[in-house]
Amino acid sequence: MLRRILIAATAALAVSAAMPGAQAKTLKWGGAREIASLDPYSFGETFTLAVLNHVYEGLVRYNGDLKIEPALAESWEIVSPTTWRFKLRKGVKFHNGDPFTADDVLASLERVTHPTSPLKGNLPAYKSSKKIDDLTVEIEVLGPYPLLLNDLTNIYILDKKWMTDNNALLPTDSGKGVEGYATTNANGTGPFRIESRRVDAQTVFVANKDWWDKPLHNIDRIEFSPITSSATRVAAMLSGEIDFTNVAPLQDIPRLAASPDIKVLQTNELRTVFFAFNMTDKLVESDVKEKNPFKDKRVREALYKGIDADAVQKRAMRGLSRTTGSLVAPAIPGYAPFLDARPAFDAEGAKKLLADAGYPNGFSFLMNCNTDSLVNEEELCQAVASMWSRIGLKPNLSLAPRAQQTPKRVKGEFDVISFGWATEPMIDTYSLLVQVIRSKSGAGGVFNWANWGDPRIDELTDKGGVELDPAKRLPMMTEALKIAKDEVMFIPMHQQPMVWAMRNATVDTMVQGADNKPRLWLTKLK
Repeated sequence: MLRRILIAATAALAVSAAMPGAQAKTLKWGGAREIASLDPYSFGETFTLAVLNHVYEGLVRYNGDLKIEPALAESWEIVSPTTWRFKLRKGVKFHNGDPFTADDVLASLERVTHPTSPLKGNLPAYKSSKKIDDLTVEIEVLGPYPLLLNDLTNIYILDKKWMTDNNALLPTDSGKGVEGYATTNANGTGPFRIESRRVDAQTVFVANKDWWDKPLHNIDRIEFSPITSSATRVAAMLSGEIDFTNVAPLQDIPRLAASPDIKVLQTNELRTVFFAFNMTDKLVESDVKEKNPFKDKRVREALYKGIDADAVQKRAMRGLSRTTGSLVAPAIPGYAPFLDARPAFDAEGAKKLLADAGYPNGFSFLMNCNTDSLVNEEELCQAVASMWSRIGLKPNLSLAPRAQQTPKRVKGEFDVISFGWATEPMIDTYSLLVQVIRSKSGAGGVFNWANWGDPRIDELTDKGGVELDPAKRLPMMTEALKIAKDEVMFIPMHQQPMVWAMRNATVDTMVQGADNKPRLWLTKLK
């Protein structure tokens, strides 16, 4: 559920802001981590893409109510079951002054779907594109495909000439350490352009006065600073060093809410958090050498039963998460209420399952978690690791920043990982199925890092991906989720809480969406 948060501005401040020579309106944004890169194709991570959406734009976009609307494309039509035609917006310029044309769209689509692109899974049905004229392009998909517009909301358009001049036509990959000119430089069409950047210190955005759209915001300058320490971020919020954070620590909500200077916004986001297993032939780090215990369903069931989800919700998540047995949130098409059921916490039953599987004394394994990705992820993983220890298992918990953990995950160097998926930009179950659960093949299974696919799920995913009738497609998605649930392929935990905080004296109007993406071009300052 979206909530529009309106903080009334005083007449005196409104008059002051309108006076000639008034001070530039600056929003100081304190993030919980740094963005992965300035290259929007460098890593398929929601936060990085959300920040870069202030600089880069797609052919279409989600508005404040998560409805698709035109952006760089003025209109579109389906000219055949597999061909979409887009009429591009006239008069748009990139930040460096280059005109936006069909050539930029084609070059961007070629770049994002390149075999080395980390974001190729965001366009799973893409086949090809062609230029009709300077302001018209056609995109061909592999078959009838209902979610192309959803996909395109996160496919940002880059300047072909700029890429060519700077040897940046190929994608970078922050997860694998592949960098290029676009890693540290940006040239979009969006509402803000980047003025300066100091990695891990501050990135400054300034308003694009030549933006094609009619601005709803009145922000002149955004100063984005990654503040990884929760205590430091809260202190900065209370002191006025920052005006806004989209990651307010759960444990500090009462303290922030008690301040008359702070407005706290809290709801649950679309992202579902779960644990995923290494399903290759052998574990990476274990005292069981000859086989992979996780391939035995009884072992996976034991780990599921060994988690006291209520205790995790109350302690690690401060009572603010929504405990679930489903891999997608209720708002996501494909969700069904029966998927939310969880097995009861049963430590003794878990021990029996382990013994029946041949592990009466448990076994060791490597558990990979981030310290700066999901909400309270460190506390979540510590709590679950402790619970698994109590049923006789020996988890070796590896906690580190995502910059260190992501390369290991991509290479499959883990036995269990914490994982979060918001189904963005599709906002549909198909996103999770095709990118995370599906077996690796082409653009499918990009985030399937440890061979946890299932042929039945693959078949349902592929069929659902070309079915235009929602009445037929959505049951396929639900059935695929049911198979994953029945096979205990993953251990769902919760839809994580989303808590923002802002200073009353600075922010007048802000929109908080369930996708947890700040859209500061919709924000007004006092």
